[in-house]
Amino acid sequence: MFKFLCTAMACMGLHVSAQTPLQDRLTGDVGAAVYNTQNIVPSDGAENFVLPYAYFDYGRFYTRVDTLGVKTARLGMGYLELAARISFEGFKTNTPRLSGVQARANPVPVGLGTYQETPWGAFFVYGLYDTTSGGFLQEATYAAEFKLGEVTVYPQLGVEHRSRKYVQHLYGVSAAESLSSVYGAYDARASTTPVLAMAFELPLSEAWHLNLQLRRRWLDSAITQSPLVSTKLQDSGFFALTRSFK
Repeated sequence: MFKFLCTAMACMGLHVSAQTPLQDRLTGDVGAAVYNTQNIVPSDGAENFVLPYAYFDYGRFYTRVDTLGVKTARLGMGYLELAARISFEGFKTNTPRLSGVQARANPVPVGLGTYQETPWGAFFVYGLYDTTSGGFLQEATYAAEFKLGEVTVYPQLGVEHRSRKYVQHLYGVSAAESLSSVYGAYDARASTTPVLAMAFELPLSEAWHLNLQLRRRWLDSAITQSPLVSTKLQDSGFFALTRSFK
């Protein structure tokens, strides 16, 4: 599971002199956001949520929107981190189209990760075990930063790998579900999906900002061949009002 993660971390360990020191105060952004995630299964779950927004560090503790954890040993230009992911990939099945299909509980991925801030951009690498399905999620993302007038732009490119158990929990159809629904049985495979995102930060004052992120996943055949899935793309994003702490 952690082969890719450990290989990436070993490479990052070559640069041990550029780590950002820990700060015993809150540094980052806190606020409220409207989140939107496209349902790829035709359920009646809400696509819009109003929830807190948090992207900050406080000593060894950190939170990065949907990921939070604790920094441990120094590693490369960052730290080896204990990480947990907040996921809303599960869905309800109380619609006529999903009659006979069991509801899917949200995954609860936990594991290791690292954030590496380099002169060439930022790298995020995670290897997570899902306590709900018994599967694994591995993820690597690169993020750059540039200015466009007063707006700061953060293009992001990544890849996500979900193991067979992870995908089966969400999008597989068991023999029992096939008998009680209109769907044929489906035994899922592992999935690897590319991800592209763009984030924008507009300052309203020295402390207050507007943040916008747009994100697209290109779903592979392991997901799209599921009879439960109705699209080949998944779009998501958020719009947030945040206060910055330095």
